[in-house]
Amino acid sequence: MAQTPAPDRTDGEGPYTQLIIRGATLINGNGAPPMGPVDIVVEDNKITKVQVVGSPGVDISESRRPKANAGAKEIDASGMYVLPGFIDMHGHIGSIREIPAEYVFKLWMGHGITTIREPGSFRGREWTLEHKKRSGKNEITAPRIVSYTGFGMGTDGIDTPEEAVKWVKDNAEAGSDGIKFFGARPDIMKAALEENKRLGLGSACHHAQTNVAWLNVLNSSEWGLTSMEHWYGLPEAMFADRIVQHYPVDYNYQNEQHRFEEAGKLWEQAAEPGSDKWNEVMETLLSRDFTLDPTFNIYEANRDLMRARRAEWHEDFTLPVQWEFYAPSKVSHGSYWHSWGTEQEVTWKNNYKIWMQFVNEYKNRGGRVTTGSDSGYIYQLYGFAYIRELELLREAGFHPLEVIRSATLMGAEALGMEDKIGTIEVGKMADLVIVEENPLADLKVLYGTGAIRLTEDNEIIRAGGVKYTIKDGIVFDAKELLKDVREMVKKAKEEEGEIVQPGYPNWD
Repeated sequence: MAQTPAPDRTDGEGPYTQLIIRGATLINGNGAPPMGPVDIVVEDNKITKVQVVGSPGVDISESRRPKANAGAKEIDASGMYVLPGFIDMHGHIGSIREIPAEYVFKLWMGHGITTIREPGSFRGREWTLEHKKRSGKNEITAPRIVSYTGFGMGTDGIDTPEEAVKWVKDNAEAGSDGIKFFGARPDIMKAALEENKRLGLGSACHHAQTNVAWLNVLNSSEWGLTSMEHWYGLPEAMFADRIVQHYPVDYNYQNEQHRFEEAGKLWEQAAEPGSDKWNEVMETLLSRDFTLDPTFNIYEANRDLMRARRAEWHEDFTLPVQWEFYAPSKVSHGSYWHSWGTEQEVTWKNNYKIWMQFVNEYKNRGGRVTTGSDSGYIYQLYGFAYIRELELLREAGFHPLEVIRSATLMGAEALGMEDKIGTIEVGKMADLVIVEENPLADLKVLYGTGAIRLTEDNEIIRAGGVKYTIKDGIVFDAKELLKDVREMVKKAKEEEGEIVQPGYPNWD
């Protein structure tokens, strides 16, 4: 299942013995309000100074500015905003093997994503670990990779707790950072999670519905799970008048329209918001320092299929082979549009209201909520879907500063890397995002396609898009990375014949 590996890096400049970002407004990722103008000094791959150099609307006194060494690289960021590098906590490096790694990596980097957690390493553990190593050395243009191997990968199956413990040990020795679970028999799951916790590794779980009758977030978090993906296993933990969800008698899990249509009815079957059961589950997870990685964006097509399918970036940035994978299918995962209409969308809209209420309340009570995209499925494209996730956190009730906090510091904490990344502080790695517009006022300016604006001269323009993505002190022109992606897509369309709507009959 190996996909085309990333080529040697030819993009980016640096790291420099000294890099100074001059006059930016700082959004630091820890929830603090914006502050500026500041100068940020980077030496090689370390932030060595964050210096306030004046007040807004007043000329900067040069005497307050950090001095540049001979040969220093300086970026004039006056009027711009600088943020910590973004962390995608659910970043698959391609949903199918035909997707080149370079394509995925550049879409991520073009949107300011400097670290990803690969939940499953579906291209193979060795393949993923090799790219993790090469990214760590900056031999390729790619975010930093934190690799979580799919539980049992490389075996014909794990049938005993002893086999589970051995696999977990072997996975750690191979260099993986953690494990992605979907569930297993209770004794096997418990043994694997406890051993993984003993070894100090991270864990994530998509609580698959084939196991969720016994496996919910209360069980898995008790045994040592550190984060949950999506929401499966959470409403089930709050069932008060049933054990399993109300499946129709003709339900078939392998029919994905059945699976996802009925999943949209889950939250209304759980205990009501504010009830004793609701609070009990929330307080238990909070006491265990449990991380929610909701990935709101990946299911958004369920509540508005037309919006997701016709997102403006598909034309220029979605490869034909990816577009074909998205189209209605009985075999492609996440392409379950057999008959999806108003009733399904309304159900999912109601599902989101309760789901978002739980996530927002969890954050308000001190819980950790991170930002993950799960791109490559269900019409969600790498990079673009991550920015959409930020917008959906905002919809859930997060203040824009809390949104950025989830995208940066909360992700770093969940990975155990808060001493290295997640905020802009002296001593941390130089992972930074520079954007010309204020993302707190409009998160859409972070999209690679920018935000639509009308000028005083009545001219329609695109404003924003990340200007520079800085990873490990290396400065990447984000717009050039996205230009490379457009060229990849254009070439693929020329070679295959342009595909506008594969899988859909033409209406004219």
